[in-house]
Amino acid sequence: MIIGDRLRAVREEKKLSQGDIEKRTGLLRCYISRVENGHTVPAIETLEKMARALEVPLYQLFYDGEEPPPLPNLPKRRTADHIAWGSSGKDARLFNQLRRQLSRMDEGDRRLLLFMAQKMSRHVAGRQGGKL
Repeated sequence: MIIGDRLRAVREEKKLSQGDIEKRTGLLRCYISRVENGHTVPAIETLEKMARALEVPLYQLFYDGEEPPPLPNLPKRRTADHIAWGSSGKDARLFNQLRRQLSRMDEGDRRLLLFMAQKMSRHVAGRQGGKL
């Protein structure tokens, strides 16, 4: 459905005139007519104004019905929480302990520890053929 047709249908369903929408939004009646007749494509900000004037949620202007259409059956995505090391379980407890200990060190010791960790990880990666 074209957005202009949907706007007109919702407006007429609510028994509002283009003049009523003009008063509620500050948009000119001729502009509202142009949108409803498909001569102009409104910006999202304009659609937000019109949705408020029509007293409907913005998403309702994009499809028919009360409920949004069902989402397609997409594969589940792993969130950053599931991917990141230290986000849960034993790893999270170890990470928090490390964070507490690092906060007690001075800047020079933290830099030295980071340097050593980088060297150790490169050494391990070298033994595994470049794989981490």
